[in-house]
Amino acid sequence: MSQGNHHERTAKSLALLGRLLLAYVFIPAGIGKLGAGFAGTVGYIASKGLPMPEVLAALAIVVEIGAGITLLVGFKTRWSALLLALFTLGAAVFFHNYWGVPADQQMVQKLMFTKNLGIAGGLLAMAALGGGALGLDGRRRG
Repeated sequence: MSQGNHHERTAKSLALLGRLLLAYVFIPAGIGKLGAGFAGTVGYIASKGLPMPEVLAALAIVVEIGAGITLLVGFKTRWSALLLALFTLGAAVFFHNYWGVPADQQMVQKLMFTKNLGIAGGLLAMAALGGGALGLDGRRRG
């Protein structure tokens, strides 16, 4: 096998793995907000002083599950990744604002904030480079 073919297969596999791992962050989180988890999500959003917590909770579910699935299958990957990156950055600022919590909560919130920045970075790279050939976008091009 030539170096080019090996590199191409590796790139396809890594892009697919990246999509799968990123989708795994969002789809279960969105599903967890359904049913009994909805009231808790609404309460958490309200506790942060954000307006219309029910609407924001529903929107979070739609974004996490909807964009998570489209990312998973590689459909409109760049747009899905960009939407999820913006969502994740917003979550970092509003829900993991370590600078505004008591000292005993700062370490965990800073870790969550930093994790969200890293996830957003991966999503922005995917928005820039696409989700690879092993997805619906790749099939349409091929």
